[in-house]
Amino acid sequence: MFRMDQFQKNRNKLEERLTEDSVAVVFAGRAPYKRGDEQYPFSPDRNFYYVTGIERENCIFFLAKTALGVTTTLYISRDNGILAKWVGANITAQEARGKSGIEAIEFIDSFRKDFAEFIFKHNIKTIFLDLENRDWNALPSAPLSFAKELREQYPAVGLQDLYPIFSDLRLIKEDWELERMRKAMQITEEGFLAMMENADSGMMEYEIEAYFDFVLTQRGVRQKAFQTIAAAGKRGTILHYVENNQQTKDGDLILVDAGAQVDWYNGDITRTFPVNGKFTERQKTVYNIVLSGHQKVAEAIRPDVPFSRLNEILKEHYFEELKKIGLVETLEEVAKYYYHGVSHYLGAETHDIGRYMDRKLQAGMVLTVEPGLYIEEWEIGIRIEDDVLVTEDGCEVMTKDLIRTVDEIQAFMAKGRKA
Repeated sequence: MFRMDQFQKNRNKLEERLTEDSVAVVFAGRAPYKRGDEQYPFSPDRNFYYVTGIERENCIFFLAKTALGVTTTLYISRDNGILAKWVGANITAQEARGKSGIEAIEFIDSFRKDFAEFIFKHNIKTIFLDLENRDWNALPSAPLSFAKELREQYPAVGLQDLYPIFSDLRLIKEDWELERMRKAMQITEEGFLAMMENADSGMMEYEIEAYFDFVLTQRGVRQKAFQTIAAAGKRGTILHYVENNQQTKDGDLILVDAGAQVDWYNGDITRTFPVNGKFTERQKTVYNIVLSGHQKVAEAIRPDVPFSRLNEILKEHYFEELKKIGLVETLEEVAKYYYHGVSHYLGAETHDIGRYMDRKLQAGMVLTVEPGLYIEEWEIGIRIEDDVLVTEDGCEVMTKDLIRTVDEIQAFMAKGRKA
């Protein structure tokens, strides 16, 4: 259930990480235009949402920490007047207070003036912005553009990156976050069962995907965690195949990677199943290698285990098993058939923020476990993905109720089919 004190707690966490005589500025973001007057759907910046609970675009969160105390202000858009009849009304100050618990609400057109006055009066030494930038050629984000302005206006004031701070804060999930994720995972599981129940050879990939979409819509889910991958046959060896526009044929496996999103928190599951309901012997062999790797990785998850160790465990397992069936002779050759990581963080983003390779697991983290094997010459692409919560003494597979063994999948798909 929504409570604004959840977001106050998150603001307190952020405040503790800031140095004295500093401010933090977090932007909600804006939806870009497709063409004409049509915009892409808006999705709030998750760090902004984490500290405000506000889901509206064109807002700014301001937090200052000085010797005089902490100042928190939320900047929102003004009343949009007659435009409200076309696109809906902007959030009001009263609504913003009720959702966020922030008392000081101002309008965004006064932000730069207020900001300049505060920096000058309080002799601010450091400005914190979320400066995440993964792609040199990407369009600059709002905080990166603002950072460029600040370097010109305040060359003596230091800039610090909020990204690693938010990465740490969001890494350990609160109970209310887990509640949202469990709901997203449950709905995702139902969508997978609908696909398995209705799949058949000859169907288009998007027809199978449609059963997943219907379950989500039926359950009130309007956003997916990511664009669904529904890849049959050889296309299952392409990690991010999303066209989903080819016809399946008898004997194909279909790899489906999909997730529901509930209140901005995500489920992320992959299952691979035969469109005709029956695995071939070769498919069973490869599938069971992946499944046993999945089990080994899950069994290794516990606090203080290096994140990178999980992938090492899987590659060692693959080397042993693929050598038995004549596909590899050396450990290095495993990379021909397995070319991604076995896990990533999961939360308000499907690939949730945070560094991996130098990190040790902690209780409260949510990870995926997603071993895969991709043998193009056999037209076999298999991935089995579940969502896992790290506990004090091991882990909980949060999506354990969704069938995953060969026998379970074949028995389920056989129901209602003609002999």
